[in-house]
Amino acid sequence: MATLTQEMKDMIGAQLNFLATADEDGNPQVGPKGTLRVFSDHQLIYNEETGRHAWHNLQASGKVAVATVDRPALKGFRFEGTVEIHKDGKIFDDAQAFAQARHLPAAIAAVVIDVHRIIKLDAGPNAGTVIVED
Repeated sequence: MATLTQEMKDMIGAQLNFLATADEDGNPQVGPKGTLRVFSDHQLIYNEETGRHAWHNLQASGKVAVATVDRPALKGFRFEGTVEIHKDGKIFDDAQAFAQARHLPAAIAAVVIDVHRIIKLDAGPNAGTVIVED
């Protein structure tokens, strides 16, 4: 798996992150994930709350991309990977506690994203540069 730098972790924590998926016909879907956060040096996690489009697509393909951008700095990253879905156990319980502590809806599942590739989303000639790929 790819390793997240401290700069990446800080940006994920400070910005609204967007999750992109595709359905079985290749139709794209993108939306904000306000609960997305760093899980480990190689993984992200978010609480699936709605059970709609992204949820369907994750179960169909298991692939995802997350974009985070610091607009004033014109810097950003795209994290691409595969998902592990947790509907019970410690990871799920911790996700429920995360939601409860923030007065958010209960999670349907905790979705852990194993990051395999990281791409720069900076403005300018370096946009789209692959930083790391496992």
